[in-house]
Order: sequence, then C-alpha cells, then structure tokens
Amino acid sequence: MANVVVAGTQWGDEGKGKVVDLYAENADVIVRFQGGNNAGHTLVVKGQQTILHLIPSGILHAGKTCMIGNGVVVDPAVLIEEMNTLKSRGLLASSTRLLVSEKAHLIMPYHRLIDVARESHGVGKKIGTTGRGIGPAYEDKISRVGIRVCDLLDPEVFREKLKRNVQEKNFYLTKLFSEEPVDEEAIAREYGAYAEQLRPHVADCSLILQQEINKGKKILFEGAQGCHLDIDHGTFPYVTSSNTVAGNACCGTGVGPSAVQSVVGICKAYTTRVGEGPFVTELNDEIGARLQQVGQEFGATTGRKRRCGWLDMVLVRHAVRVSGVTGIALTKLDVLTGIAKLKICTGYRTEQGEFTESVPANLRLLQQCRPVYEELDGWTEDIRGAKRIEDLPGNTRRYIDRLESLSGARLALISVGPDRDETIILNNPFGD
Repeated sequence: MANVVVAGTQWGDEGKGKVVDLYAENADVIVRFQGGNNAGHTLVVKGQQTILHLIPSGILHAGKTCMIGNGVVVDPAVLIEEMNTLKSRGLLASSTRLLVSEKAHLIMPYHRLIDVARESHGVGKKIGTTGRGIGPAYEDKISRVGIRVCDLLDPEVFREKLKRNVQEKNFYLTKLFSEEPVDEEAIAREYGAYAEQLRPHVADCSLILQQEINKGKKILFEGAQGCHLDIDHGTFPYVTSSNTVAGNACCGTGVGPSAVQSVVGICKAYTTRVGEGPFVTELNDEIGARLQQVGQEFGATTGRKRRCGWLDMVLVRHAVRVSGVTGIALTKLDVLTGIAKLKICTGYRTEQGEFTESVPANLRLLQQCRPVYEELDGWTEDIRGAKRIEDLPGNTRRYIDRLESLSGARLALISVGPDRDETIILNNPFGD
C-alpha cells in the first residue's frame, strides 16, 4: 500500500495539476481535500489544455475513482458545468467514478456577493480574493450555519437553513454594503435543480475511502493552492480560507494520519504569487517580465497576472517542515532556459541586518526583509526533450543539486515542459 499527498510548497500555481495527472496513472483513487473553485489546475495532454477547478486532476484517466472530499467547498453550478464540459469533450469516461462527499459545504450566491462586496467596498484589508465566495462559505462552516451537500438533497432541511441564512445575509448585504438582497425563492429553485443533477454522485466518501484503503488500493490526495496560502501557516491574512498543508489531507477526506505514507511537495523552479501580500524575491524588472511571459504566468481561475521572482528556498524549507515533505516535484524548469545568471534565495536579511532562514510571522517584519542570494550560471540548451537527469546540461544539474541540498528533501520528479511526457521521473512515490 502506498498513499500519497500532493501539496504546494509556495503560494500555489506550482503545477500540481500536471503532477497529480502523472501520479494518477498509478493511483486507484484520487481525492481533493480542500479549497474550492478558487483553485485552477491546468493539464496539457498531447498538446490539449484542460483546466479543472473542482474535479480532481486524475479525472483524465479512465477507470479511476475521483472524489471531492468534505474539506472542499463546492459551488454546484461550477461543478456541474465542469462535468458537462468534460463529457462534451469525451474526457469523462464511463468507467470513471466521480463522487462528492455528502459532508462538503456548499457555496451559495450570497457568499459570492459578500466576497466581492468586501473587496470593492474596502471593508477590512484588501487581500486579493478571487471573488468566488470561498472565504464566506468557510466562515459559515466554522459558524455552524453552513449548508452541506447532504442538506441540498433534503428539500425540507435545505429550505429551513436557506431561510435563516438569507435573512442574515440580506441584512448584511443591504445595511453594510448597500447591495441588493438575494431572492430566497430563486435560490431554492436553482439549487433544487442542482440537487437532482448531483444526487447520483453524492456519497459517504470517508467510508468508501477507508474501504478502498482496506483493500490495499492506492490513494492520491490532491491539494489546492500552496503552503504559504495556508490559513494557519501562510502569510496571514494574505492567504486562502482553508488549510493547504499536507496534514489537512486527513481532515479534509475523513481518514486517519496512518493512511498517508508519503508527501510530494510541488516546487516551481522560480517563485510566483497572485494577489496581495509580501513577496521577498519579487522581480519588478525585465527578468520578472520574462518569467511571466515565458512561463505563461496567468491565473487559471482569474486570468490575473502572477507576480514573479527568484526561487525562495526560505519558503520551500518552511513548507517541507510543516507538510512533512518526503519528495519534491520540481516544475517549470524549462522556463529558466536562456537566463544567463540565476539566483536562489537562501535566507533573509532583516531591517536590523540580522540573517534569518525562517519566514517571520509578523508581516511588517517580513515586508522589511531583503533576500540573500546565491548566484549560479544559467543554461541556453533546450531541455524539453530530456528523459533522464543525465540528459540535462551541467549548469541545469548544478541548479537542481543546490535546490535539493537547500530544501532538505530529495527530488522525486523534474518537469521540463508542460506536456505529460515532458517529465523526468526520479522516484515514483507509489513504488511502481
């Protein structure tokens, strides 16, 4: 038995979709454990691009069981649209099971309106939310007033919870933001239709997952975003509203910690982030612009340009520690091709001149930190055809070796291009 968690080590957008797609070939069950449709996983198979927001990336492999765990907040309209799109393109095989946890919470129309209103009206600090209603949905979950998928399937329970929530949310929307109220009846009709479309897919995913584990099946736990967007361990408040670290794979799916054998941390060969917040190695120059263009650094969910900078190993080491990373999947290495001199951040220099190898929790202190760099020679050779690490240029291998030594974790995979077959596998966590 080998069960594997895939989690991001930076601020998301590390290329988890491709890695999950690759590992899904060896897995029997692929389960998403947190986040919502604020995440976008981009897959390229035989030159064809597929972007998924809720459905696990393993869905492109026939004969698998794909689950959306209880830790995910689900916008039913987005999920159904995604399912229909995959079907229309012939990408949702009849042999593939897609299940949604009955305990997952729903994103409601008022969640999206509140999300957007807060940012546009300047209530609190602007954090660069996607406006998809993710945060407000998690708030209702923690406040114990959220509506779950199982509630959606029970019309009486759903109407009771909807009525109570609409009263409160409309007061909030109209009195604080001067926005239009939501229509309870319209929501009931809309979500009633969703209930019937989703009913065949709703299940006790925790129970089924444990049954599969007991049979010796291989489970792949798919995370969204990255470690430094974690609500507890990230650059708070510029974070997402869920726990993105590997430990949440258990809470977000309903299995015990003993179910996990290894954690693959996805690390981009440079650093990016979307939205607001401190970014010590950010490059506001021609190299930053080059990384953005060559790497196609635009959000799969929002289309927003990603801020780009040199690889920050302070962030990666933090992620290796808090997620218990046992292997690193290095992505987008090919984007660095053609840059004469490359830099890797090995530590920070504080405003007082002190050297630190950790990420300060106090954002004022973090914003004042300056990167301490090591400089390495770059390479000009095209690496996209490399099949073995020995095929890579010497300077490329030296960059990889330094990343590995600084991270404290061994490399498991190197992505040298966007397509599925443009990958060097060093160690398969499933042991195949």
